[in-house]
Amino acid sequence: MISFDGISKSRIRTHYEVATLFYRLLWGVHIHHGLWHANESSRLAQRQLVEHLLAESGIPRGASVVDVGCGMGGSSIHLARHHECHVTGITLSGMQRNWAGTSATMKGLRSRTRFLRQDAETVEFAPASFDYLWSIECTEHLFDKPAFFRRAADWLRPGGGVALCIWLAGDEPHSDEDIDQVKKVCDAFLCPSLGTSADYATWLRDAGLEVGSICDLTPKITRTWEICDSRIKRTGMAQLVRTFRGAFGGDFWKFADNFNLILNAYRSGAMKYASIVARKPMSDEAAAGGISSIRPRVEGV
Repeated sequence: MISFDGISKSRIRTHYEVATLFYRLLWGVHIHHGLWHANESSRLAQRQLVEHLLAESGIPRGASVVDVGCGMGGSSIHLARHHECHVTGITLSGMQRNWAGTSATMKGLRSRTRFLRQDAETVEFAPASFDYLWSIECTEHLFDKPAFFRRAADWLRPGGGVALCIWLAGDEPHSDEDIDQVKKVCDAFLCPSLGTSADYATWLRDAGLEVGSICDLTPKITRTWEICDSRIKRTGMAQLVRTFRGAFGGDFWKFADNFNLILNAYRSGAMKYASIVARKPMSDEAAAGGISSIRPRVEGV
């Protein structure tokens, strides 16, 4: 894991309060990477990332899901609308909570969704509250990732699971140049640390979960930042942010002006992007009934 000092929870919350409208205008309803197989639109690529994680995790229709870092509700609404899931989304941002709730209501999904302004590292849910934990590009913002997974494992029912898409530090050993690149990304994108895929596998296992597929998606997601960098330059958003830096805040200006940082880190191998799924073991009674646990596998794309 590569850590960066100086990030605070309040800075992360303020960033998303300020940046939500910008995200929506620049990228769409999903605040996450796209997954490309050919020359799809960015909108379709974002949906394909969601569908990839659904396929890898095997979340059944109608499952109860907690979406950690739900953003504007893009994934939560997709799961509720197209997969009949009952979803609880949590976000640090009141702006995002309100946006997600309004969007779900407008789509007639209020009965299947609820959105909470909560800190994922302190929120309390009763044991066995959910079938699955879903999180796309949020755990990067967590300060104590191992502790989070230990707590979150208790929220899951036996046989349930965890479905993650994650910004990662590249595989160890890390060169000085790799560490420098990752720390610059952490600074610009407000990440207290970036773990490796091996780190995540260890944290999940230490929480009592069985690790399933680990898919390296890096080659198929980098176009995200090429498109974002092109759009912010073409539309003049970068100059607007610089001009009104005081109104937007220093963190937002740094984020909007440094898309090439993360793109270069992916290209150099200092960073990777992956989906990881894990399963909570079945109880002895359920296992005796012939339900088997998932088999670990590692895939590259």
